[in-house]
Amino acid sequence: MEIKGETRSARKDREIIQAATAAFIAKGYDGTSMEEIATRAGASKQTVYKHFTDKETLFGEVVLSTAGQVNDIIESVTTLLSEAKFMEGGLQQLARCLITMLMDDELLKLRRLIIANADRMPQLGRGWYEKGFERMLASTASCFQKLTDRGLMQTSDPRLAASHLFGMILWIPMNEAMFTGSNPRSKAELERHADASVEAFLVAYGVQPK
Repeated sequence: MEIKGETRSARKDREIIQAATAAFIAKGYDGTSMEEIATRAGASKQTVYKHFTDKETLFGEVVLSTAGQVNDIIESVTTLLSEAKFMEGGLQQLARCLITMLMDDELLKLRRLIIANADRMPQLGRGWYEKGFERMLASTASCFQKLTDRGLMQTSDPRLAASHLFGMILWIPMNEAMFTGSNPRSKAELERHADASVEAFLVAYGVQPK
């Protein structure tokens, strides 16, 4: 797939990162070679090394690229929520988007891979958290501040409120999937869990009718 305005070098970077993501998820970090990544990307091994100096650097790009993509989607949803007339529907959309994306099987496998290599590559874990989860918390907190200013929400600490929402949505399903090796819940079950989390969140942070 071509992206309008994308340079040849940027396109090759993207193709290599996509190939590397698939390879790392399928075979793990140690089980993946630069030669296999080159084959998946339809490029020579020399080309892969020209764009990424070594496997660890390429793995880092996979981690940061994936975290950035997830965060970009969450930011677009929180932007819409901050401008919404009614908070409940927007919160449900945010919660469903969050749980559906982060419980994706391939994303869960990448998350396990990052954790498995955290001791020898701690900068990757930090990068995943800072560019992904930390930025998602920040954008959601900013949204909650705007909703509070508009009188649609009540909180003196929007970041803590964002942490509470994320915790209710993700703690049980995420830990269940991470420790059992699979996501046993259907999309409908995940959405039901997300909706219930929003309902509980609104009891604590919603503006109660007078």
